[in-house]
Amino acid sequence: MTARLIAVANQKGGVGKTTTCVNLAASLAATRRRVLLIDMDPQGNATMGAGIDKRDLELSAFDILLGDATADQAMVLIERCGFYLIPGNEDLTAAEVQLLNEFGREMRLRNALIGIRERFDYVLIDCPPSINMLTVNALTAADSVLIPMQCEYYALEGLTALMATIDQLRQTVNPRLKIEGLLRTMFDPRNNLTNEVSGQLLVHFGDKVFRTVIPRNVRLAEAPSFGVPALYHDKESRGALAYLALAGEMIRRDEESGSSLAGTA
Repeated sequence: MTARLIAVANQKGGVGKTTTCVNLAASLAATRRRVLLIDMDPQGNATMGAGIDKRDLELSAFDILLGDATADQAMVLIERCGFYLIPGNEDLTAAEVQLLNEFGREMRLRNALIGIRERFDYVLIDCPPSINMLTVNALTAADSVLIPMQCEYYALEGLTALMATIDQLRQTVNPRLKIEGLLRTMFDPRNNLTNEVSGQLLVHFGDKVFRTVIPRNVRLAEAPSFGVPALYHDKESRGALAYLALAGEMIRRDEESGSSLAGTA
C-alpha cells in the first residue's frame, strides 16, 4: 500500500496548520502508522516543533525542490515521536524564486516523492499560509487537502478562495485532488459565533467536516517551545487527546472507504 499524501493547507495564517501537522503526525505514528511529515513553510515551524533546529540543516525541502538531493537523503527520523521529517526553513523562499522560470515547476515535489511513497502510510505536507509556488507544489503532489480553520467570519471567506484554487488545480495538474476534511481548530463551544459558523460548515460540507474538534488548549500552545508534539509534552491534555481522536477518525474513514492502511509493528 502506498502512502496517502495529505496537504494541510489554508492561506489564512494562525489557524493551526503546523500544530495539526506535528500533532497529527505524532498521533498517527502512535497508532503504528508509518508517517512522513514534510515542512514546506519557509517559517520552519513544523521543523522546530518536531525538535529540529531549522537554522542548522544539512539538507531540507529546498534541496529536494531544486533537485540537489533526494527525499531519502533529506529526511530525518524523529526518534522520540516515531515519524520521519523532511525539514524546511527560510531557504524555501529562495527556492520559490528560483523555480519561477523552470519548466514543470509545480511538479517538483510530486516527482521527488515517487520513490518513497510505498514506505509510508501517510505523508503530511505543511503548507505556507498563502497560495504560492510552494503550496501549489504541495497540492500538485497531494491526494487530498486537510483544511484546518477557526470558526469565525473571515474563515469562511478564506475557505471560498481555497476551494477555488483546489478546483483550478483539479482542472489543470491534479485531477485526483479531493478534500480530506475540514478541521475545526481553537474551538470554544461557549462562543456563539463559533457555534454559528460551525453549524454553517456542517450544512455546506456535511461529512467532510471532521467530527473531532480541536479545542483551545494551553498545552498545545506550549508544546512547540519544548520541541515536541503535545502527546509528548502532556499526553493527558485535551489538545493531545483531540489529535489522537482525529488520527482515529481518519483511520476509520480509510478503513470504511476500503483503503485500509495496516499498521506496522
